Amino acid sequence: MTLIELITAQSARLKQAGVSFGHGTGNAFDEAAWLVLWSLGLPMDALEAKAKNELGADEQAKAEALITQRIETRQPAAYLTKEAWLQNVPFYVDERSIVPRSFIAELLADGENHGTLDAWLSDTTHKVLDLCTGNGSLAVIAAMAYPEVTVDAADISENALAVARVNVDKHNMGKRITLMHSDLLAAVRGPYDLILCNPPYVNSQSMQALPPEYRAEPALALAGGDDGMDLIRRILRGATQHMTAGAVLVLEIGNERAHFEHAFRRLEVAWLETSAGDDEVLLVTHDSLSKYRWS
Repeated sequence: MTLIELITAQSARLKQAGVSFGHGTGNAFDEAAWLVLWSLGLPMDALEAKAKNELGADEQAKAEALITQRIETRQPAAYLTKEAWLQNVPFYVDERSIVPRSFIAELLADGENHGTLDAWLSDTTHKVLDLCTGNGSLAVIAAMAYPEVTVDAADISENALAVARVNVDKHNMGKRITLMHSDLLAAVRGPYDLILCNPPYVNSQSMQALPPEYRAEPALALAGGDDGMDLIRRILRGATQHMTAGAVLVLEIGNERAHFEHAFRRLEVAWLETSAGDDEVLLVTHDSLSKYRWS
């Protein structure tokens, strides 16, 4: 059996088993390719060059066993491989933190080429906060994209911060990224020129309907209350106290735009374009937040 034949067969197994995707891949073939290549110790870009390579029985058995584990446990593939990729940057991940998949990463990587986010920043942008950092991926990508900044990466979960420490060290960012234990903004320093935040925002009805792969992640990193806005209300109310006058806050809210707009009806924000469209990530300025009249 060739590599491509094995991947195709395992893709069919995943599809028949009805597993859910969204933790790095979006379909059965890509998931099968990831797991088969990883099980064989091959890099993720090896498929094209090695597609017709014949595999031995032991190699087939190893790959099939990993696919079986994926099907039977319904664990996200990233938890099985202990690795996730965001904007082509590798990160360690395990069950202590959510699997990284933020669309904010696109905006940061795009910033290297003077993209969308750059238009809101300036040469005075030096202090960055990655709030709800999880495994630290956004903090690392921000530090990579903007070599002149320092980053505070904060999370309420000590477990998540332990995973973030692995990634900060993995990418040699210890001198530029400071990990902080904080319940949202309670213990952060600042003031910051840029706040990045991919907070828990899944509403309670959606939480109940999540497939097993998402329920395998820490609920603390997902659940946002009845309308998904519980933590976001706290963040936006307190943000200006930790922002410089020209600062901006970039906030990811997933599929909750309707709930966001209902909760903050007169708040002036800019919706940022990502590969998911223009309703998953928003930007709000210090000026806009300071003028907002809380009811």
